Amino acid sequence: MSKRMIEAAKLVEKGKLYDSMEAIELALKMPKVKFDETLEMHIKLGVDGKQADQQVRGVMVLPNGTGKSKKVLVLAKGEKAELAKQAGADYVGDDDMIQKIQSQNWFDYDVIVATPDMMASLGRIAKILGPKGLMPNPKSGTVTMDVTKAVSDIKAGKIEYRLDKNNVIHCPIGKVSFGAEKLKANYDALLDTIVKAKPAAAKGTYLKSIAVSTTMGVGIKINPRQ
Repeated sequence: MSKRMIEAAKLVEKGKLYDSMEAIELALKMPKVKFDETLEMHIKLGVDGKQADQQVRGVMVLPNGTGKSKKVLVLAKGEKAELAKQAGADYVGDDDMIQKIQSQNWFDYDVIVATPDMMASLGRIAKILGPKGLMPNPKSGTVTMDVTKAVSDIKAGKIEYRLDKNNVIHCPIGKVSFGAEKLKANYDALLDTIVKAKPAAAKGTYLKSIAVSTTMGVGIKINPRQ
């Protein structure tokens, strides 16, 4: 461990489950680095993500955003393409953009939004986009006819939450520079959304554990039943 990580670890009391606000404030006291770190939330759920009826996945807009401006590529034609431009999309096109990705390995964007009629063409590069997590998906709201809302939500701080193979959800909830109050509001909004997304098939304890950590900090465990 680096000297900075050792100092960070000293701030956290071993075995303690912190109150959420206390944990966030403690995370903000971690030794500083040269960039504005992201505060991340890690939620382990009492579900079996391998079962289709116990999946937990969705999207939401954090009340205070993420602090990161995402570049959006919209694949659409005609009127929808014009609406995407008006909504503030960074790049708009159709087959020309798909060809650019295929021939130039172009990835100067964070999210792709596509209208349903573009999905057949997108299938040609699914193997390129899939491993990078860039393939548009109806569940994440990135395959839609309402391109205006999709672009606006992404620019406003929309995040996607989903289980990893260990049934843990990892999500950014803002930048350290936001301060504790705004981060707590984002924390509460995400937690409330995930609680409401509890599958009917889930049995036993749903919220197994919660922790927060800055990009370069150590994890701080929070009492999930506070």
